[in-house]
Amino acid sequence: MLQKPKAVLRMVESALAAGIHADYILMDSWFTTEPFVKSLSDLGQDVIGMVKDMKQRYYYNGHLYTLPQLAKIAMDRSKNKLYRSLMVRTRKHYLSVRIVFVRNRNKKGELLYILSTDNALSEDEIIRIYGMRWNIETFFKASKSLLKLGREFQTRSYDSAVAHTAIVFARYTFLEWLRRQENDPKTYGGLFFALCEDVQDMELSDALRSLMSLFMETINGYGTEDTETIKSKVSNWIASQSRYIKGLFPNLCWES
Repeated sequence: MLQKPKAVLRMVESALAAGIHADYILMDSWFTTEPFVKSLSDLGQDVIGMVKDMKQRYYYNGHLYTLPQLAKIAMDRSKNKLYRSLMVRTRKHYLSVRIVFVRNRNKKGELLYILSTDNALSEDEIIRIYGMRWNIETFFKASKSLLKLGREFQTRSYDSAVAHTAIVFARYTFLEWLRRQENDPKTYGGLFFALCEDVQDMELSDALRSLMSLFMETINGYGTEDTETIKSKVSNWIASQSRYIKGLFPNLCWES
């Protein structure tokens, strides 16, 4: 029964009350409006979101400008860069925000506008963090197109809708876990096997002979009376072992 921004605000408040913390709330242009950004800022949440040019105006150096006018000011400073930013204030609530103007690499006349309420972030960081939204878009695309979110059955019960959504998201989580295990080279399992490809396997017998050879060379280098005791103990230990171990050292010689 609520408008979408109000419903989303209640969901954010519920998440905060449950102890769920987020460094930034990422939003598309539908939600990145001044009233909604102000509501989230009042909750202590920073926002990074795409802004759509709706002829809204922002204060810059004491004057009001539209987004295209601000973009012209920013881009004229460095025509060779694909992105620039300006610190501005919103018109109604006078919020201090940074707007990053990103030029379309293929169509220089097209620009994207990304707003951040965290003024300490650099342009690169704002673009990098907002880029994480692509994972959200692919998640919703897979949930709706492949896992039939909202189309698997019809219901008028809110609880049923929530249960169905939870089931779909659980499916996605399992499928993503399997994908990471089988295909993603960044997982620990894949990385481990990739690094072990260059390690040559060694037989147990070769490893024991190599270890004993190193031990004998070390003992022979001492040249003290104590080494005789050590040699005697090792010889007795080998004699007490199985035929397999004895067979590895049939002619044990302590001479260097």
